[in-house]
Amino acid sequence: MNIDKSRKIAVIESSNTKINGDARRVIQGLRASNLLAEHAALPPQQFAPRYFQALMDGLAQPATRGSHTNVLQHLAGYLKRDLGREEKQELSQLIMGYHDGTVPLSAPVALLNRHFRRFPNPYISQQIYLQLHASV
Repeated sequence: MNIDKSRKIAVIESSNTKINGDARRVIQGLRASNLLAEHAALPPQQFAPRYFQALMDGLAQPATRGSHTNVLQHLAGYLKRDLGREEKQELSQLIMGYHDGTVPLSAPVALLNRHFRRFPNPYISQQIYLQLHASV
């Protein structure tokens, strides 16, 4: 695999993890993916410790209400063509209620799960965020 292709894959992998646990917090923005891109030509034994440390640093930072809200809004965007006006409004109100602290995280997650059962999305079905937070 050439370096350019490796860099593209690293960027794609980091962007695809956004829904899988709020990637910007989990890997501190692009720090870990940049490490992968910069060191793609090196053997894993040489860059793995730095990547692992960047990943652990990101995991040490708990997700915030704001970052969860961002992920919920991102997920809702996948439904914009499927939901009617009232359904979009209900979902938006639940997400903002969570953001304001008046609604538990489980409420918008449950509604998103219900909508994605009605309107399956192959990309979303591969994500773990909704399953991780379904019982919150």
